[in-house]
Amino acid sequence: MKRTLLMTALAATCLIATTLTPAHAAMQSEVDQATAIIERFRAMPEDGIPPAVLRDAKGLAILTVLKAGFIFSGQGGWGVVVARTANGWSPPSAIGTGGAGFGFQVGAEVTEFVLVLNTPEAVAAFAHGGNVSFGGAVSAAVGPVGRTLGANVMPVAAVYTYSRAQGAFAGVSIEGTIIAERKDANRSYYGRAVSPKAILAGQVKAPKGAAKLRRVLGSM
Repeated sequence: MKRTLLMTALAATCLIATTLTPAHAAMQSEVDQATAIIERFRAMPEDGIPPAVLRDAKGLAILTVLKAGFIFSGQGGWGVVVARTANGWSPPSAIGTGGAGFGFQVGAEVTEFVLVLNTPEAVAAFAHGGNVSFGGAVSAAVGPVGRTLGANVMPVAAVYTYSRAQGAFAGVSIEGTIIAERKDANRSYYGRAVSPKAILAGQVKAPKGAAKLRRVLGSM
């Protein structure tokens, strides 16, 4: 029993340390992961994200968040944000989230998030760079579900949140969550310093590795 708990603690510690490291994964791997997440969410059964919500989206933030711990807990996440432009979907801009807390827990959980940015203001919050905090000016709410949702339903929040953990689909509140720009990841991916504003406006040439993500988004 002690050995099992020790191994779990070591595994959880390694997972947290790895996730919270800026170089956890190459940006291309994160773009590929974001593509897979969108495809999985679109393949969900009748209680998935309504097509009308995706069609009207001004942008999407796509994240993989890992929470792990033994006595002490922590979480970290990485992903990308994209925006709809006059010429289709923008290239991806790197984002991340992290935090730590106290909790008597053992184990780890990986959750996939899709944040639907319903307004230009929500996209602008990510385009400004730095940190995006949800609540107040950038309101967030659990998104509606159902394939038959009417096409003319007006959004009730600037951001709709959706999550998927261990194969189960659910809404989730993200009030108080902070998502940060990852300058180093963008610099590495684009080969030079570029701002989220330029990326999300479509003013930066998309790398070849982003082609599949943009193609999948374009088919929504």
